[in-house]
Amino acid sequence: MSGQASPRPAARGGTRRSGVRRALSHPSTMIGGTLVAFFVLVAIFAPLIAPFDPNASDWLGVRQAPSAQHWFGTDDLGRDVLSRVIFGSRASLAAGIVAVTIAISIGVPLGLVAGYFGGVIDAVISRFTDALLAVPFLVLAIALAAFLGPSLQNAMIAIGISAMPVFIRLTRGQVLSIKNEDYITAVRALGVRDRNIILAHVLPNVLAPIVVQVTITMAVAVLAEASLAFLGLGQRPPAPSWGSMLDIARQFLTEAPWMAVWPGLAIIAIVLGFNLLGDGLNDTLTSQSEDS
Repeated sequence: MSGQASPRPAARGGTRRSGVRRALSHPSTMIGGTLVAFFVLVAIFAPLIAPFDPNASDWLGVRQAPSAQHWFGTDDLGRDVLSRVIFGSRASLAAGIVAVTIAISIGVPLGLVAGYFGGVIDAVISRFTDALLAVPFLVLAIALAAFLGPSLQNAMIAIGISAMPVFIRLTRGQVLSIKNEDYITAVRALGVRDRNIILAHVLPNVLAPIVVQVTITMAVAVLAEASLAFLGLGQRPPAPSWGSMLDIARQFLTEAPWMAVWPGLAIIAIVLGFNLLGDGLNDTLTSQSEDS
């Protein structure tokens, strides 16, 4: 028996490749992935794409309507709206990436431990999660951001902590559904350490729903960052942020509506992209599990 491989389920490369092809061919995945990729490229190449310095004021061109020179118009300080929308994508994507990374880094390990070991550990982590989930996500994020102080970094931390309970509960539920499977029981009977079982056998089998949740949480994080910036708890002026741009634009909705239209459309587009990407991945994984 010592020469046999561990009773871990065999990797099916063909099935995985088929799943990838199916995901890429799904309309929601294609549209969502294209939108997300577009904004990622815009954020990366912002200095090359933006026609003007996003913080450069032109007092002779205050609140100019869209024109050949300023495609998206100018704001209350004469700054080019297009350039600020382009650079604002950096704050939104950074907030989403950092916040989700924080949520995963804390939430997934806690969910693995709670689901696998159960008992008192599970009870403590579950009650802690329930307490956080009892507070609405945005309310908790606003409270944490206000406590930490207004800045983009603190907004990322606040959003990450607020999103963490969702990953704890999701991971715990997935672990509970597979920890008593035959292959886990067989590996445990061979005397493999719990840490190795969790990392090598449990975690790989709970990653699929976590990946889907990541895309959905990215959309929520982008909205949360815009909300915090709108309330003055996120990116600080004069650095561009879609939320702070909307906060300024609300004072000039009748005189210069373009100041609100473009950052608003950018938020809608990137949130739609992440949601479509998540829906496509979820449909693909669901149909793949039904086929198997």
